[in-house]
Amino acid sequence: MTTMDKVRIGIVGIGNMGTAHANYLGRGEVAGAELAAVCDVSQDRLRWAEQQFGGRVATFDSVEAMFASGKIDAVLIANRHFDHPGTAMLAFEHGLHVLCEKPAGVYTRNVREMNEAAARSGKLFSMMYNQRTNPLYAKLKDLVDSGELGAIRRTNWIITTWYRPQSYYDSGGWRATWAGEGGGVLLNQCPHQLDLWQWITGLAPKRIRAFCTFGKYRDIEVEDDVTAYVEYENGATGVFITTTGETPGTNRFELVGEKGKIVVEDDKLTFWRLRVSEPEFNRQFKGQFGQPESWKIDIPVRGQETGHKGVTQNFVDAILKGTPLLAPGEEGINGLLLSNAMLLSSWTDNWVDVPMNEDLFHELLQQKIDSSVFRS
Repeated sequence: MTTMDKVRIGIVGIGNMGTAHANYLGRGEVAGAELAAVCDVSQDRLRWAEQQFGGRVATFDSVEAMFASGKIDAVLIANRHFDHPGTAMLAFEHGLHVLCEKPAGVYTRNVREMNEAAARSGKLFSMMYNQRTNPLYAKLKDLVDSGELGAIRRTNWIITTWYRPQSYYDSGGWRATWAGEGGGVLLNQCPHQLDLWQWITGLAPKRIRAFCTFGKYRDIEVEDDVTAYVEYENGATGVFITTTGETPGTNRFELVGEKGKIVVEDDKLTFWRLRVSEPEFNRQFKGQFGQPESWKIDIPVRGQETGHKGVTQNFVDAILKGTPLLAPGEEGINGLLLSNAMLLSSWTDNWVDVPMNEDLFHELLQQKIDSSVFRS
């Protein structure tokens, strides 16, 4: 809790996402927040900010200068994936609250250091996981947490709605390169689903086996097609399938538990609810064939997805009012661990146990970066 009446926010990086954040903050659409400063290495983007916001918003071409200016209380980080952890750690050193765009970083070893810096600072740290504001997924998490599904036995997520033509990748030399982005569909398109997968289920995998192909559909060097299999401590299993090379795509998340099955697809939440749990039915049933009675229920989902603006409002409310964070920054490592482990499994053609060998992943990633076609 604080006695502040407003939070002065500075944005690092005013590219595509940073610009979107600057616009809604600049329009005053987040209560209790003020866009106080922006920082970018591009003079063109700084000129845009000056034209857009006039003298109301300070502009900086140096992160250090903005953090030391005394003009901001919090920072929204929207620069390169590789730079997220370092920028956040510097912000914590300057006593600033941090809201970080996804992904938390490119490799877990660095993100772990960021989390430790956040804990030492005592400042608020949040991730821009805007899909946590989606009422569909919030309701699904509520059903799982409340025990409606019972113990989870299997999860399947097919998320292939990320179709990207070659022209998309050609639009920036950094796109889909190891040195520019640090990964492909897992790091660029799928961080939200990887976050939701573990956030909703509450399950952390004990080991992962993945099959990633690199440049399968496009002239790129990173992964664009992934099929992964995970095993959990409680015996449950999961499959995650994604690609940027298929159309029309599918977005179907299926959870099977002891008490039934829930499917999220086409913006609907459908629950096949067992009248008697499967373990109980199995104990009691004495016939040769049979199964528990099942009710198909269309679960009502209320509310609107508030997206990026909603996460930013929650972050500001947490600073001003002590509201619990919807997406605590320390949880950013969870989804990244999944993508790192999937890549490591493919690179080593083997199972990856969790906790994974973070040093080996970093070593192999660095080899990819050293041979990358992109040179910053």
